Amino acid sequence: MSAQPLLNPTLPKAIEAGLSQFASPRAGRLAYYSDTSAGGRPLLLVHSINAAPSSREVQPIFDHCRGQRPVYSLDLPGFGQSERGERDYAPELFAAAIGDMLAHIGDAAADVLALSLSAEFAARAALSEPERFASLVLISPTGFSRRPLPPPAVGRVAHGVLNAPGLGEGLFRLVSSRPSVRFYLGKSFTGDAPEALVDYAYRTSHQPGARHAPLTFLSSRLFTPHAVERLYERLTELPVLAIADRDPYVTFERITEVAAALPNWHYERIAPHMGLPHWEHPDRTFTALDRFWGDVG
Repeated sequence: MSAQPLLNPTLPKAIEAGLSQFASPRAGRLAYYSDTSAGGRPLLLVHSINAAPSSREVQPIFDHCRGQRPVYSLDLPGFGQSERGERDYAPELFAAAIGDMLAHIGDAAADVLALSLSAEFAARAALSEPERFASLVLISPTGFSRRPLPPPAVGRVAHGVLNAPGLGEGLFRLVSSRPSVRFYLGKSFTGDAPEALVDYAYRTSHQPGARHAPLTFLSSRLFTPHAVERLYERLTELPVLAIADRDPYVTFERITEVAAALPNWHYERIAPHMGLPHWEHPDRTFTALDRFWGDVG
């Protein structure tokens, strides 16, 4: 476990825990938080994708699990302390980052928990490297809506427009302003978003290279078309828990369909929440998680 100089020394820690980084063979320099003070099956947490995500999003789960088992939180490529250069951000890159992080943790299969769009990346990684996964938890996962995604050609055009000189930078300055960050984070809570979460989202979105990955996200190119058929329904043996209620950006009509069809899938509704139940209903969320991980064995 390496502890090299951080790429973004002006950015404070998202979680008060060990912060390290390593050279991923497929995804570049990746940073992660860890607490390995206890033994047991490892747990890897993966934040969401938006204009200003970070490991701060999973802090309540990290803090709940630390001291009980080895727990890690990954900064995905383009975010946090990980490499933020201008590159081809794609679902395959993010899935590879998750796979390489699991390999870096060690040989033991790990429980993996992912938020929102990162659920698609985690499912993709589990399909390509199933031996690294003991279970998978999806919180407010994308890909379960009956609404179709825009055609790939639309995403390519949008990506080109968003990366036009000056336009992308201006748009990102707008969506990463403090009022915008507070507004969009607030949509993920039934009440006000915690100020500490707003503050960290603002700070992480103002690091060098912070615009590259979010602009690709805004073009819709990071979503997998027909994710249920191409990703989720193919997870037929791995224990999977999906937690969802409402979300301002996606719907979940097909979660119950998949959970009913596949005996290894479990669906739990923790209401009311708007995408981050571990912030709004931590005790109920932790109870559901601990019960599921206990059943995994």
